[in-house]
Amino acid sequence: MSELTHFDDQGQAHMVDVAAKAETHRTARAGGAIRMRAETLMLIESGSAKKGDVLGVARIAAIQGAKRTSELVPLCHPIAITRIAVEFEIVRDASEVRCVAQVESFGRTGVEMEALTAVQVGLLTVYDMCKAVDRGMVIGDVRVLEKRGGKSGDWSAAESA
Repeated sequence: MSELTHFDDQGQAHMVDVAAKAETHRTARAGGAIRMRAETLMLIESGSAKKGDVLGVARIAAIQGAKRTSELVPLCHPIAITRIAVEFEIVRDASEVRCVAQVESFGRTGVEMEALTAVQVGLLTVYDMCKAVDRGMVIGDVRVLEKRGGKSGDWSAAESA
């Protein structure tokens, strides 16, 4: 395993210098899920949750989360995102809502953190909008699914399993 890049030779935390890296098209996809009671899932699916269109609001929140990642994660670079796509899937058999976010940029550093943040903020928004009826919801399985571009090349969770 390579050494951690966010520490200098003295062990002090620092932002990685990306000035010498090539600008390339970079893409990352992340996913996760929130499990809940079947009744809560039905409220989301029917659009009859008290706070309105849960997944519509969660999609906007996820996009906003991706855009603000560098404000939340101290050593992340602020980057110019060129595309953010967020999809939600209702899975009745598992009584969960799955979220997948894809983030793209043309730059010197990857967008995995932005995709992960988008998923987390989207799922947190689902929790926030539904907590009045189900405080036992569980967010989990959040991970990078794939990344493309950059010096380290392409990576896929499916290929690494």
